[in-house]
Amino acid sequence: MRKVLVLGLLALSLLPATGVQAAEKLYFYTENFPPYNMSASGRAFEHTGEDIDGLCTEMVKAIMSHTDLEYIIKLRNWDYGYNRVLDKPNHGIFCTTYTEDRAPRFKWVGPLTRNLWTVFAPPGSDIEMDELEDAKGMTIGGYRGDVMTEYLLKRGYTVSQLDSDDLNPKRLALEQIDLWIADRLAGPYFASQQDVEGLVPVYSFNKTELYLAMNPNTPDEVIEELKEGLETIRENGMYEAIEDKYGL
Repeated sequence: MRKVLVLGLLALSLLPATGVQAAEKLYFYTENFPPYNMSASGRAFEHTGEDIDGLCTEMVKAIMSHTDLEYIIKLRNWDYGYNRVLDKPNHGIFCTTYTEDRAPRFKWVGPLTRNLWTVFAPPGSDIEMDELEDAKGMTIGGYRGDVMTEYLLKRGYTVSQLDSDDLNPKRLALEQIDLWIADRLAGPYFASQQDVEGLVPVYSFNKTELYLAMNPNTPDEVIEELKEGLETIRENGMYEAIEDKYGL
């Protein structure tokens, strides 16, 4: 009888644990979108969180420091990360704009921060815009998979798309495009990285919130732990300190 009991306890000890503690390692993807997310060394791709910086990245790291979850952050182009997260549980992407179209595709943690969509004109431009409709008939720089690009395309605007936003400030300065749509905070940062100064913000609209978007098959207990981590950094002042660091 004792032997049977010991064997039974051994068998139970070999069963997989349950709950959040047994969750698979989480994989987070982000893109070069300074100052929200960026390579610390200016490279196009990064494989570890130590080499990735930015406002949203700091928010995610702060959240994770208040959970028991293991994670990896990778920096890739947006399309790669977005499609990978759609296919794989326990995978997430940040900072992702929350929209009604995207809402059912993910489980959402946030908001991590907010942004303001802005249309930029070339340095020295005298273009004036009172409404977005004023950009009809002009070519606007954007990039594939970006929510701002998708917004414009859906409404019939002419968007010249690249795989990433990196070269759009230079294209605008060289007048290869008429306008460029970007985030009000990130746009000038991107431009300075390309030695482009003096871009003119001619119209801002659509203040949006940015989230960590998780594959919908990620366990609910994992999502709850992430949300609890976010609530903790809101309460202890880390959230506000990170936003202040980046001028928000």
